[in-house]
Amino acid sequence: MLKFYGSHICSGCREALELFREKGFTDFTFVEITENTNNLREFLKLRDTRPELQEAKREGRIGIPCFLLENGEMLLEAEAVLALPAS
Repeated sequence: MLKFYGSHICSGCREALELFREKGFTDFTFVEITENTNNLREFLKLRDTRPELQEAKREGRIGIPCFLLENGEMLLEAEAVLALPAS
């Protein structure tokens, strides 16, 4: 199952959640990174080590929404997630 790292206080994450709802996409787990320190640590480990998030880090952005697929691939756009072939 896809992991969606984000926060309800982030407008981009809220838009992605709404898009998923509109399209009926439910095959994901939402990890609210501001809910607790374990979730934040989990995301920060990705942000600090994954090349896909280095631009966001350099620019002082958080790097969410962020989508981690089961195979380890990372996507940063909700539309890209919806374009994946159904599993």
